[in-house]
Amino acid sequence: MSTPLTDITVIDLSHVLAGPYCTMVLSDLGARVIKIERPGLGDDTRAFPPFRGSESAYFATINRGKESIALDLKNPDDRALFEQMLPKADVLVENFRPGVMERLGYGWEDLHAKYPRLIYAAVSGFGHTGPDAQKPAYDMVVQARGGVMSITGEKDREPVRVGASVGDIIAGSFLSTGVIAALYERSQTGQGRKIDVAMLDSQIAILEHAVAITGETGIPPAPSGARHPSITPFETFHAKNGLFVIAAGNDVLFAKMCEVLGLGPLLEDPRFSSNAARCKHVKILKRLIETVTLARKKKHWLKRLDAAGVPCAAIQNVAEAMSDPQILARNMVVELAAPDGGKPFIAAGNPIKISGMDDTLKDARAPVLDGDRQVILDWLAEG
Repeated sequence: MSTPLTDITVIDLSHVLAGPYCTMVLSDLGARVIKIERPGLGDDTRAFPPFRGSESAYFATINRGKESIALDLKNPDDRALFEQMLPKADVLVENFRPGVMERLGYGWEDLHAKYPRLIYAAVSGFGHTGPDAQKPAYDMVVQARGGVMSITGEKDREPVRVGASVGDIIAGSFLSTGVIAALYERSQTGQGRKIDVAMLDSQIAILEHAVAITGETGIPPAPSGARHPSITPFETFHAKNGLFVIAAGNDVLFAKMCEVLGLGPLLEDPRFSSNAARCKHVKILKRLIETVTLARKKKHWLKRLDAAGVPCAAIQNVAEAMSDPQILARNMVVELAAPDGGKPFIAAGNPIKISGMDDTLKDARAPVLDGDRQVILDWLAEG
């Protein structure tokens, strides 16, 4: 099957998560990704648990489908090899601190002058401009500084980090979007671009309602637990055997929910006549709903709400989500061939579904450190 990025070659100088997540997306869409790793050590995540023997499952799932060659860009011979790759590449991805590539002689200005078609994609904690560009950052740092932690967790409790590394992952996703946009423009102009994505910027970009609320009222929102601060009812509710979610995002869905729960009189109550009114009286509405939902088990309510077309869900743990028939039907849990040919690694699939493209990732194995050196040398020898 064809893939959108067939014939695109990416040189991946990145490590850990933000950059490798970007190149994983590009690889999943068909690009050839050549990962440049440190001799002897490789990417830091090769040392991250969980392990199978000496292989890191963390590394394998983020670096699937890539090739590996070990190069020291301070070594003259390795630099010469790297410079043979550049004219044959379409994209270079790096996530060093700003200035590192310039000191190596491979900054944007240098590379653009020599290789005008090359797209230079950089992701860093704070970006390549601004007073804090040189500061180090990890996911936890940008979640804290970017406001995400301030709205995550329960009211009147300490702020909580989002469980997934959204500081890295969102930045990596934005970087891949920038790369694809630059590839499209290059097809029209023949010129590459520099893409500069900051993890901190990316946290601001996903604040949606929090920015709107703060900009309009001047008052930053506090954590609201599972409840959406601008839509009601849109949160968790107690059933007889635990919590489940109802997301009645408009007046029509609210009316359907009331019908299912036998709460028709609420539709005549001015306190609940609009979303704005329901948000104002959210506490009393939650109590009225739970007076009903506590009488029966979650399965009962989920079945009835589903039948009425009201968005709802059980709260699944990761193992339950990974065995969900809908998720499995869309190849969102896949097996990746292990480098040693043994038991496959289990990974999250590619969420970008494109007609005519295989999304099973059945051939996307993680690379052995420096394991593709000869293949890459043969490619360079082709001229």
